[in-house]
Amino acid sequence: MPFVENLGARIHWDEEGSGAPLLLIMGLGWPSQAWHRLRPVLSEKYRTIALDNRGVGRSEAPAGPYSIAQMAVDAAAVLNAARVNAAHIFGVSMGGMIAQEFALQYPNKVRSLILGCTAAGGPDAVRSEDEALQVLMTRGQDPDQFARAINPFIYDAGTLPQLLEEDLAVRRKWYASGEAYFAQLQAVIGWEAYSRLAQIAAPTLVIHGENDRLIPAENGKRIAAQIPGAKLVIIPGASHVFTTDQPAAARAAILEFLDAQATRKRERPAAVPGNTLV
Repeated sequence: MPFVENLGARIHWDEEGSGAPLLLIMGLGWPSQAWHRLRPVLSEKYRTIALDNRGVGRSEAPAGPYSIAQMAVDAAAVLNAARVNAAHIFGVSMGGMIAQEFALQYPNKVRSLILGCTAAGGPDAVRSEDEALQVLMTRGQDPDQFARAINPFIYDAGTLPQLLEEDLAVRRKWYASGEAYFAQLQAVIGWEAYSRLAQIAAPTLVIHGENDRLIPAENGKRIAAQIPGAKLVIIPGASHVFTTDQPAAARAAILEFLDAQATRKRERPAAVPGNTLV
């Protein structure tokens, strides 16, 4: 079981599939197993590498607070441990914030960037609904109760209850402690990248559920407008967890984007010897 030591924490990661490397970064309080709806499809064409952010899953949970920059360094350490120089980077929610920071700090490690259901922080971010913020900020000792309280803000009203229960069953095995959850939440609150987004040069897909009540879709639109050449996909009938609300539409948009990067790479001029990234 692969682990890497980084900045005072033992970070768990694993890999599935083969092909171009694709790093998967999950959101606030959720383990890497929460990629269960999308990862099997991605692993058919890509070498998917998924990590548990510090504080959740099999990773250690040192005392907080954490920072988004710190977790971006964790992600870089995972790629180094996997012997990958550059990868496609895909983050959702808080993981999308980590992915933005990663792209800003390690531009040469990014083949392309996928930002799902995320925001760029700072005063330009569109806030969650007040009721959703209240749930986020008052997580109690019963994680199941918290999960059910947040569900109306992260799933579309039309999504089958059975699918929500399937996701919950995955998350239940790897709940973060209250201390680790709030350490991650403090990282989200204290971070901003909006003023730096124009520095991102990697091909970028911004994908968001139209009915997201936790991180409103306007955030995705603002990110896409700031990153040069970014592609924006808004998925109807989907909220924050768009991979569960509309899995077919999500898979199609993500694979189309990734496949386009492979075509784009073939069309590039030959790399200068010594500068090629694996």
